[in-house]
This record gives sequence, C-alpha cells and structure tokens, in this order.
Amino acid sequence: MEVKNPMLVVSDIDKTVEFYKKVLGLQVVMDFGANKTLTGGLALQTLDTYKNFIGKGDISFGGNNFEIYFEEDNFDKFADNLRKCNVQYVHPIKEHSWGQRVVRFYDPDRHIIEVGENMKAVCKRFIDSGMTPIQVAERMDVPIEYINECMQ
Repeated sequence: MEVKNPMLVVSDIDKTVEFYKKVLGLQVVMDFGANKTLTGGLALQTLDTYKNFIGKGDISFGGNNFEIYFEEDNFDKFADNLRKCNVQYVHPIKEHSWGQRVVRFYDPDRHIIEVGENMKAVCKRFIDSGMTPIQVAERMDVPIEYINECMQ
C-alpha cells in the first residue's frame, strides 16, 4: 500500500489553482478538467464531480480538522510575500517551542494551509546566532545526531 496524493475538494477549481500558484508557487502538472494535480502531488477535485463520486451531497468546508503542510527554506521571504496575498490567517506567524516558525491560513474553501520553516533552516538559524550544536539540540529537544544530520 502506498499513499499517492492528498486531494482537496474545491468549489471553484480555477480560483483555487490561481490561489496555490500565487501564494505557494505551485503549478499544474496534470489537468483532467475536473481534477488537477499540482507540483508536490496536491490534487484538486471539483465539488460537483466529488459529490457524484461518493453519492452524497453533504460536503462541508472549513472544519478546522485537517491541514496541508509545506516547509519553506526561506521563511522570511515567504512571510513577506504572504503579507501581500490578502489571505485569511488561522493565526499569524508564531514560533513553536522547538524553534520552528510557522503560519497557518485558509485557502479559498477554508482548507487550512500550514507553512513551516524548514527544520534545517531552523538549525542553521540557531547555529548562526552563536549557539553550539549541543545547545541547539537542547533548544529543539532533539538528539544531537539530528542536529549533526541537519548541518551536513
């Protein structure tokens, strides 16, 4: 068994594709009309066809119980660009206890999108601030081996 693609049901596929292009830089790699696959493997399916597939009409959006997670190498640049995109935030940028900065926001159908700072970038940020690898491991609450792998 192998997981292939997460798939989001969307009310307006063209509007959603444009959102993912503008905000996250994703591109369409397969276009089947009512189903499109974007770079990274994210699939989008139109609401009407999905209702037909499952034989149910009670599809709801905005349940706040699922998210699509992305990591970004240059988090500061991404955050600056995101501010220009007029997105609705779940929460502003925050830093988790292990040091990773993240932001969560909604796509046009209120699916939650999380973008986190790449963990190697977190390690590098701490090292560049003058922390030793052991201090970084303690700060991030991870084994020193993880920090050493990140720094290679």
